[in-house]
Amino acid sequence: MLVGVPKEIKNQESRVGLTPASVKELTLRGHQVLVQKNAGAAIGLTDAMYASSGATIIDTAAEIFARAEMIVKVKEPQPQECAMLRENQILYTYLHLAPDPEQTKALVKSGAVCVAYETITGPNGGLPLLAPMSEVAGRMSIQAGAAHLEKSKGGMGLLLGGVPGVAPGNVAIIGAGVVGTNALQIAVGMGAKVTILDKSVDRLRQLDLVFGNRVATLYSNAQTIEEAVLEADLVIGGVLVPGAAAPKLVTKDMISRMKQGAVVVDVAIDQGGCFETSHATTHEQPTYVVDGVVHYCVANMPGAVARTSTFALNNATIAHAVALADKGWKAAMQNPHLRNGLNVCRGHVTYEAVARDLGYPYVAADTLLA
Repeated sequence: MLVGVPKEIKNQESRVGLTPASVKELTLRGHQVLVQKNAGAAIGLTDAMYASSGATIIDTAAEIFARAEMIVKVKEPQPQECAMLRENQILYTYLHLAPDPEQTKALVKSGAVCVAYETITGPNGGLPLLAPMSEVAGRMSIQAGAAHLEKSKGGMGLLLGGVPGVAPGNVAIIGAGVVGTNALQIAVGMGAKVTILDKSVDRLRQLDLVFGNRVATLYSNAQTIEEAVLEADLVIGGVLVPGAAAPKLVTKDMISRMKQGAVVVDVAIDQGGCFETSHATTHEQPTYVVDGVVHYCVANMPGAVARTSTFALNNATIAHAVALADKGWKAAMQNPHLRNGLNVCRGHVTYEAVARDLGYPYVAADTLLA
């Protein structure tokens, strides 16, 4: 198969779809890989490294989209990229379609076969291709929140871990999945007072066994969320409904009653955000203020640590990339976990939550595999 890797063009996005090592995995199996010039240069992955792994360096994204049978990216295709997709071409990347009707419309129109990292499942449950970026984003959320609690960044001027004789800050983490657990590790390590909320009592029990009295665990409902948010100096939103828009768990009213100079970090922003007051921001302008509360809602948080993120992502994505290249998309989709990643295929929406949230007829992937 002819595989193409264009340079990412989203604001402040320096990750790259394939590392040189991943390229070598494909070329050793007889596939050809086209990599756009300087696609990985910003994170120290030079064109020479790609060439020595067997890639052909191409000047423009337009040529890669025109020639490649499969496009491997990191972030969702931007409008000009969607316009270059063609019928039956495989797109393998993060999509996050539920809060993005324009992208969904463009992908449906393209007729491409669009496989989303974030909905591919694993044999032991979970979302293994989303997990590495959730780990990065969870850890970064505390870093970002702590930095923006500083007065110069618009916060209340609070040191999250406190000092002897001065109490630490209060952190509320909504969601005890991969994002929440990684945020919890960093917040506890910094010495903050941490409360984590989730609807799974089993998960809260696991965290209690690990962290003991260093954290408070709460069953998540409207009342406990409100109480935790109003007490917090920093709130991390880490909820996820796979493939669907994130539920709005923190209301405008709650935000209006939070402490002045408090910070909220919405890690769920790729799926529309879990705060009513959230809208996506960029690394160039990461924050805005609503009712005196600083909102950090960067939609590609792991892009700030692009080198770490690229290698972590490739560890998770390369096996399915090889399967798609080796077998073609129809044969590869016999794997039920990879089939769960099929969101749009040949003009149809094939992921039920996306179809429901955006008002498309749902077409089961099985019906397109004959």
